[in-house]
Amino acid sequence: MFLIIYRKHIIRWGVGFIAILIGTFCTQRWWPPSTSASLPADSEIVSMVDDLFRLRNHAILQAKPEVLETLYDRSTRYGQWSYEHQYKKLKYLHNWTKKQGAKLTAIRSLVRIRRIDANERRIRVTLLASTEYRYVYIDEPQVENLMRIGTYHSLDLVRANERWQIGREWFTDPFADALSLNNPLVPEERKFILTQKPRDFSNLSPRRRKALEYADTYCGAAANDEQGFKYNPKYRNYNYTGGDCANFASQVLHEGGGFRKTYTWNYGRGASKAWVNAHAFNRYMLQSGRGTRIAYDTYSQVLPASYRLEPGDYIAYEKKGKVTHISVVTGADSKGYTVMNSHNADRYRVPWDLGYSDQGIRFWLVKVNYGD
Repeated sequence: MFLIIYRKHIIRWGVGFIAILIGTFCTQRWWPPSTSASLPADSEIVSMVDDLFRLRNHAILQAKPEVLETLYDRSTRYGQWSYEHQYKKLKYLHNWTKKQGAKLTAIRSLVRIRRIDANERRIRVTLLASTEYRYVYIDEPQVENLMRIGTYHSLDLVRANERWQIGREWFTDPFADALSLNNPLVPEERKFILTQKPRDFSNLSPRRRKALEYADTYCGAAANDEQGFKYNPKYRNYNYTGGDCANFASQVLHEGGGFRKTYTWNYGRGASKAWVNAHAFNRYMLQSGRGTRIAYDTYSQVLPASYRLEPGDYIAYEKKGKVTHISVVTGADSKGYTVMNSHNADRYRVPWDLGYSDQGIRFWLVKVNYGD
Protein backbone atom coordinates (compact mmCIF):
# COMPACT_ATOMS: atom_id res chain seq x y z
CA MET A 1 0.00 0.00 0.00
CA PHE A 2 1.43 3.37 -1.02
CA LEU A 3 -0.21 6.71 -0.40
CA ILE A 4 0.70 10.36 -0.66
CA ILE A 5 -1.24 12.53 1.78
CA TYR A 6 -1.27 16.31 2.16
CA ARG A 7 -3.45 17.41 5.04
CA LYS A 8 -4.29 20.62 6.83
CA HIS A 9 -5.14 20.17 10.45
CA ILE A 10 -7.55 22.25 12.47
CA ILE A 11 -6.28 21.94 16.02
CA ARG A 12 -7.91 23.09 19.23
CA TRP A 13 -5.57 23.56 22.13
CA GLY A 14 -6.07 23.37 25.85
CA VAL A 15 -4.01 23.39 29.03
CA GLY A 16 -4.43 22.17 32.56
CA PHE A 17 -7.45 19.90 32.96
CA ILE A 18 -8.12 19.91 29.22
CA ALA A 19 -4.59 18.65 28.56
CA ILE A 20 -5.19 15.77 30.95
CA LEU A 21 -8.39 14.89 29.10
CA ILE A 22 -6.51 14.97 25.80
CA GLY A 23 -3.86 12.66 27.22
CA THR A 24 -6.53 10.21 28.36
CA PHE A 25 -8.31 10.40 25.00
CA CYS A 26 -5.07 9.76 23.16
CA THR A 27 -4.25 6.78 25.33
CA GLN A 28 -7.59 5.20 24.51
CA ARG A 29 -7.34 5.85 20.78
CA TRP A 30 -3.64 5.07 20.33
CA TRP A 31 -3.74 1.75 22.09
CA PRO A 32 -6.61 -0.34 20.67
CA PRO A 33 -5.69 -4.04 20.59
CA SER A 34 -4.55 -5.12 17.13
CA THR A 35 -5.64 -8.72 17.26
CA SER A 36 -6.98 -8.50 13.70
CA ALA A 37 -4.59 -9.51 10.95
CA SER A 38 -5.90 -6.78 8.67
CA LEU A 39 -4.11 -3.46 8.37
CA PRO A 40 -5.72 -0.25 9.65
CA ALA A 41 -7.26 1.93 6.98
CA ASP A 42 -5.29 4.97 5.83
CA SER A 43 -7.52 7.31 7.81
CA GLU A 44 -6.93 5.20 10.94
CA ILE A 45 -3.18 5.38 10.44
CA VAL A 46 -3.38 9.17 10.14
CA SER A 47 -5.35 9.30 13.40
CA MET A 48 -2.86 6.98 15.09
CA VAL A 49 0.04 9.26 14.17
CA ASP A 50 -1.83 12.37 15.33
CA ASP A 51 -2.61 10.66 18.63
CA LEU A 52 0.99 9.55 19.02
CA PHE A 53 2.32 13.09 18.74
CA ARG A 54 -0.32 14.48 21.10
CA LEU A 55 0.32 11.86 23.73
CA ARG A 56 4.09 12.16 23.44
CA ASN A 57 3.93 15.94 23.71
CA HIS A 58 1.71 15.60 26.78
CA ALA A 59 4.16 13.16 28.39
CA ILE A 60 7.07 15.54 27.77
CA LEU A 61 5.13 18.58 28.98
CA GLN A 62 4.03 16.86 32.19
CA ALA A 63 7.40 15.09 32.65
CA LYS A 64 5.81 11.63 32.69
CA PRO A 65 8.30 9.07 31.36
CA GLU A 66 5.97 6.24 32.36
CA VAL A 67 3.47 7.49 29.74
CA LEU A 68 6.23 7.96 27.18
CA GLU A 69 7.41 4.41 27.69
CA THR A 70 4.09 2.90 26.63
CA LEU A 71 4.49 4.24 23.10
CA TYR A 72 7.52 2.15 22.19
CA ASP A 73 8.30 -1.47 21.42
CA ARG A 74 11.29 -1.70 23.74
CA SER A 75 11.92 -5.36 22.95
CA THR A 76 13.87 -4.29 19.86
CA ARG A 77 17.11 -2.34 19.71
CA TYR A 78 15.67 0.46 17.56
CA GLY A 79 12.53 0.76 19.66
CA GLN A 80 14.61 1.02 22.84
CA TRP A 81 16.91 3.61 21.30
CA SER A 82 13.94 5.66 20.11
CA TYR A 83 12.45 5.64 23.61
CA GLU A 84 15.75 6.53 25.29
CA HIS A 85 16.22 9.47 22.96
CA GLN A 86 12.80 10.93 23.77
CA TYR A 87 13.36 10.36 27.50
CA LYS A 88 16.63 12.32 27.32
CA LYS A 89 14.79 15.06 25.42
CA LEU A 90 12.15 15.21 28.17
CA LYS A 91 14.84 15.65 30.83
CA TYR A 92 16.76 18.21 28.82
CA LEU A 93 13.78 20.46 28.11
CA HIS A 94 12.86 20.62 31.78
CA ASN A 95 16.49 21.21 32.80
CA TRP A 96 16.73 24.04 30.27
CA THR A 97 13.55 25.77 31.51
CA LYS A 98 14.83 25.47 35.09
CA LYS A 99 18.08 27.13 34.03
CA GLN A 100 16.07 29.81 32.29
CA GLY A 101 13.77 30.50 35.24
CA ALA A 102 10.88 29.45 33.01
CA LYS A 103 8.15 26.82 32.70
CA LEU A 104 6.72 25.01 29.69
CA THR A 105 2.97 25.61 29.34
CA ALA A 106 2.11 23.83 26.08
CA ILE A 107 3.60 21.58 23.40
CA ARG A 108 1.60 20.85 20.27
CA SER A 109 2.48 19.46 16.86
CA LEU A 110 1.00 20.18 13.48
CA VAL A 111 1.63 16.98 11.52
CA ARG A 112 1.61 16.72 7.75
CA ILE A 113 1.90 13.17 6.47
CA ARG A 114 3.77 12.80 3.20
CA ARG A 115 3.68 9.04 2.65
CA ILE A 116 2.37 5.80 4.10
CA ASP A 117 3.90 2.45 3.13
CA ALA A 118 2.41 -0.50 5.00
CA ASN A 119 2.45 -4.28 5.15
CA GLU A 120 1.22 -6.84 7.67
CA ARG A 121 4.25 -6.41 9.95
CA ARG A 122 5.06 -2.71 9.72
CA ILE A 123 3.59 0.68 8.88
CA ARG A 124 6.21 3.17 7.72
CA VAL A 125 5.12 6.81 7.77
CA THR A 126 7.08 9.73 6.34
CA LEU A 127 5.98 13.04 7.79
CA LEU A 128 6.72 16.63 8.65
CA ALA A 129 6.02 17.95 12.16
CA SER A 130 5.90 21.61 13.14
CA THR A 131 5.99 21.58 16.94
CA GLU A 132 5.05 24.67 18.90
CA TYR A 133 6.38 25.17 22.40
CA ARG A 134 4.99 27.80 24.75
CA TYR A 135 6.73 28.91 27.93
CA VAL A 136 6.46 31.58 30.61
CA TYR A 137 8.98 33.03 33.03
CA ILE A 138 8.21 32.18 36.64
CA ASP A 139 7.97 35.83 37.70
CA GLU A 140 5.74 36.75 34.71
CA PRO A 141 3.33 33.82 34.31
CA GLN A 142 0.84 36.00 32.44
CA VAL A 143 3.24 36.57 29.51
CA GLU A 144 3.50 33.56 27.19
CA ASN A 145 6.34 33.08 24.71
CA LEU A 146 6.10 30.98 21.55
CA MET A 147 8.70 29.11 19.53
CA ARG A 148 8.44 26.43 16.83
CA ILE A 149 10.73 23.62 15.75
CA GLY A 150 10.26 21.72 12.49
CA THR A 151 11.38 18.13 12.03
CA TYR A 152 11.18 15.52 9.27
CA HIS A 153 10.43 11.97 10.43
CA SER A 154 10.56 8.42 9.16
CA LEU A 155 8.45 6.46 11.64
CA ASP A 156 7.87 2.71 11.86
CA LEU A 157 4.83 1.36 13.69
CA VAL A 158 5.02 -2.34 14.49
CA ARG A 159 2.71 -4.91 16.03
CA ALA A 160 3.95 -5.63 19.54
CA ASN A 161 2.14 -6.92 22.60
CA GLU A 162 -1.04 -7.04 20.46
CA ARG A 163 -0.79 -3.30 19.85
CA TRP A 164 0.82 -0.88 17.38
CA GLN A 165 3.92 0.68 18.91
CA ILE A 166 6.93 2.64 17.68
CA GLY A 167 9.58 0.24 16.49
CA ARG A 168 11.90 2.83 14.92
CA GLU A 169 12.00 6.58 14.44
CA TRP A 170 14.51 8.64 12.50
CA PHE A 171 14.64 12.44 12.42
CA THR A 172 17.17 15.25 12.72
CA ASP A 173 16.85 16.31 16.34
CA PRO A 174 17.56 19.98 17.13
CA PHE A 175 18.38 19.02 20.72
CA ALA A 176 21.00 16.40 19.79
CA ASP A 177 23.95 18.49 21.03
CA ALA A 178 22.48 18.72 24.52
CA LEU A 179 20.81 15.42 25.35
CA SER A 180 23.83 13.77 26.95
CA LEU A 181 24.28 16.52 29.52
CA ASN A 182 23.01 17.20 32.98
CA ASN A 183 24.63 20.56 33.55
CA PRO A 184 24.31 21.94 37.07
CA LEU A 185 22.07 24.94 37.52
CA VAL A 186 24.04 28.19 37.79
CA PRO A 187 22.02 30.53 40.05
CA GLU A 188 23.85 33.61 38.76
CA GLU A 189 22.80 32.92 35.15
CA ARG A 190 19.18 32.32 36.13
CA LYS A 191 19.10 35.48 38.23
CA PHE A 192 20.67 37.50 35.42
CA ILE A 193 18.09 36.27 32.88
CA LEU A 194 15.15 36.97 35.17
CA THR A 195 16.27 40.56 35.81
CA GLN A 196 16.23 41.45 32.10
CA LYS A 197 13.48 43.44 30.37
CA PRO A 198 11.76 43.20 26.96
CA ARG A 199 13.59 44.81 24.05
CA ASP A 200 12.07 47.10 21.45
CA PHE A 201 12.93 46.43 17.79
CA SER A 202 10.36 48.80 16.29
CA ASN A 203 13.07 51.06 14.87
CA LEU A 204 14.95 48.45 12.87
CA SER A 205 16.57 49.66 9.68
CA PRO A 206 14.80 48.70 6.44
CA ARG A 207 17.49 46.17 5.52
CA ARG A 208 17.29 44.44 8.89
CA ARG A 209 13.51 44.39 8.69
CA LYS A 210 13.59 42.74 5.26
CA ALA A 211 16.15 40.20 6.48
CA LEU A 212 13.80 39.36 9.34
CA GLU A 213 10.82 38.97 7.01
CA TYR A 214 12.79 36.60 4.80
CA ALA A 215 13.97 34.52 7.78
CA ASP A 216 10.39 34.11 9.01
CA THR A 217 8.96 33.32 5.58
CA TYR A 218 11.42 30.57 4.67
CA CYS A 219 12.05 28.79 7.97
CA GLY A 220 10.64 25.58 6.50
CA ALA A 221 8.94 23.06 8.77
CA ALA A 222 9.09 25.51 11.68
CA ALA A 223 6.71 27.88 9.91
CA ASN A 224 2.94 27.68 10.18
CA ASP A 225 0.57 25.99 7.77
CA GLU A 226 -0.32 29.23 5.97
CA GLN A 227 3.32 29.62 4.88
CA GLY A 228 3.41 26.10 3.48
CA PHE A 229 6.49 24.88 5.40
CA LYS A 230 8.60 25.96 2.45
CA TYR A 231 12.18 26.80 1.61
CA ASN A 232 12.85 29.27 -1.19
CA PRO A 233 12.64 27.12 -4.34
CA LYS A 234 15.29 29.29 -6.03
CA TYR A 235 17.92 27.58 -3.89
CA ARG A 236 19.02 24.00 -3.48
CA ASN A 237 18.21 22.31 -0.17
CA TYR A 238 21.50 21.08 1.31
CA ASN A 239 20.01 19.37 4.37
CA TYR A 240 20.82 15.94 2.97
CA THR A 241 24.36 16.76 1.85
CA GLY A 242 25.86 18.33 4.97
CA GLY A 243 23.31 20.86 6.20
CA ASP A 244 21.42 23.93 4.99
CA CYS A 245 22.06 26.39 7.85
CA ALA A 246 24.71 28.53 6.13
CA ASN A 247 22.79 28.46 2.85
CA PHE A 248 19.77 29.83 4.71
CA ALA A 249 21.82 32.52 6.48
CA SER A 250 23.36 33.56 3.16
CA GLN A 251 19.89 33.84 1.61
CA VAL A 252 18.70 35.98 4.52
CA LEU A 253 21.60 38.40 4.01
CA HIS A 254 21.35 38.49 0.21
CA GLU A 255 17.63 38.22 -0.53
CA GLY A 256 16.48 40.03 2.61
CA GLY A 257 19.37 42.18 3.74
CA GLY A 258 20.50 43.32 0.31
CA PHE A 259 24.11 42.16 0.50
CA ARG A 260 25.56 41.70 -2.98
CA LYS A 261 27.20 38.46 -3.98
CA THR A 262 30.97 38.43 -4.37
CA TYR A 263 33.47 36.10 -6.02
CA THR A 264 34.03 34.37 -2.65
CA TRP A 265 30.44 34.46 -1.40
CA ASN A 266 28.25 33.44 -4.31
CA TYR A 267 25.35 31.30 -5.47
CA GLY A 268 24.81 30.57 -9.15
CA ARG A 269 24.66 27.12 -10.69
CA GLY A 270 26.01 25.98 -7.36
CA ALA A 271 27.10 27.49 -4.08
CA SER A 272 30.56 28.71 -3.13
CA LYS A 273 32.05 27.31 0.07
CA ALA A 274 31.57 30.61 1.92
CA TRP A 275 27.89 30.57 0.94
CA VAL A 276 27.00 27.06 2.05
CA ASN A 277 29.61 25.95 4.63
CA ALA A 278 29.09 27.18 8.21
CA HIS A 279 32.79 27.55 9.09
CA ALA A 280 33.65 29.26 5.79
CA PHE A 281 30.58 31.52 6.04
CA ASN A 282 31.61 32.80 9.47
CA ARG A 283 35.22 33.33 8.37
CA TYR A 284 34.12 35.20 5.25
CA MET A 285 31.74 37.49 7.12
CA LEU A 286 34.41 38.48 9.64
CA GLN A 287 37.30 38.82 7.18
CA SER A 288 35.22 40.82 4.68
CA GLY A 289 34.06 43.32 7.29
CA ARG A 290 30.42 42.46 6.70
CA GLY A 291 30.29 41.08 10.23
CA THR A 292 31.89 42.14 13.51
CA ARG A 293 32.45 39.73 16.37
CA ILE A 294 31.05 41.08 19.64
CA ALA A 295 31.73 37.98 21.75
CA TYR A 296 33.29 34.53 21.54
CA ASP A 297 33.40 31.98 24.36
CA THR A 298 31.33 29.57 26.43
CA TYR A 299 27.66 30.21 27.20
CA SER A 300 28.25 31.81 30.59
CA GLN A 301 30.88 34.14 29.16
CA VAL A 302 28.84 35.40 26.19
CA LEU A 303 25.43 35.52 27.91
CA PRO A 304 25.56 39.29 28.74
CA ALA A 305 26.69 40.17 25.20
CA SER A 306 23.85 38.16 23.65
CA TYR A 307 21.44 40.95 24.64
CA ARG A 308 23.22 43.26 22.18
CA LEU A 309 22.22 41.16 19.17
CA GLU A 310 19.47 42.44 16.85
CA PRO A 311 17.36 40.83 14.12
CA GLY A 312 19.59 40.20 11.11
CA ASP A 313 22.71 39.40 13.16
CA TYR A 314 23.85 35.80 13.54
CA ILE A 315 25.30 33.26 15.95
CA ALA A 316 27.89 30.66 14.96
CA TYR A 317 28.24 27.47 17.01
CA GLU A 318 31.71 25.95 17.23
CA LYS A 319 32.57 22.35 18.18
CA LYS A 320 36.15 21.09 18.46
CA GLY A 321 37.51 24.22 16.82
CA LYS A 322 35.13 24.21 13.83
CA VAL A 323 31.91 26.16 13.29
CA THR A 324 29.22 23.57 12.58
CA HIS A 325 26.02 25.64 12.65
CA ILE A 326 24.75 29.16 11.87
CA SER A 327 21.51 30.69 13.12
CA VAL A 328 20.00 34.08 12.29
CA VAL A 329 18.81 36.37 15.07
CA THR A 330 15.10 37.19 14.70
CA GLY A 331 14.20 38.99 17.93
CA ALA A 332 13.87 38.45 21.66
CA ASP A 333 11.34 36.96 24.06
CA SER A 334 9.55 38.66 26.95
CA LYS A 335 12.78 38.83 28.98
CA GLY A 336 14.81 40.21 26.11
CA TYR A 337 16.43 36.82 25.57
CA THR A 338 17.70 36.53 22.00
CA VAL A 339 15.78 34.14 19.72
CA MET A 340 16.74 32.87 16.28
CA ASN A 341 15.66 31.09 13.09
CA SER A 342 17.62 28.44 11.23
CA HIS A 343 17.56 25.44 8.95
CA ASN A 344 18.82 21.96 9.87
CA ALA A 345 16.82 21.54 12.01
CA ASP A 346 14.22 24.20 11.19
CA ARG A 347 13.66 26.76 13.94
CA TYR A 348 11.36 29.76 14.39
CA ARG A 349 12.00 32.24 17.22
CA VAL A 350 13.87 29.66 19.34
CA PRO A 351 16.04 30.84 22.28
CA TRP A 352 19.59 30.96 21.00
CA ASP A 353 21.16 28.33 23.30
CA LEU A 354 18.29 25.80 23.31
CA GLY A 355 19.75 22.57 21.98
CA TYR A 356 23.34 23.80 22.30
CA SER A 357 24.14 23.12 25.95
CA ASP A 358 27.15 20.90 25.33
CA GLN A 359 30.02 22.20 27.45
CA GLY A 360 32.36 21.88 24.49
CA ILE A 361 30.45 24.39 22.33
CA ARG A 362 31.81 27.90 21.84
CA PHE A 363 29.53 30.67 20.58
CA TRP A 364 30.43 33.39 18.06
CA LEU A 365 28.07 36.37 18.46
CA VAL A 366 28.36 38.44 15.28
CA LYS A 367 26.92 41.86 14.53
CA VAL A 368 26.16 42.16 10.80
CA ASN A 369 27.05 45.54 9.34
CA TYR A 370 23.97 46.66 7.42
CA GLY A 371 25.11 50.28 7.32
CA ASP A 372 22.61 51.33 9.96
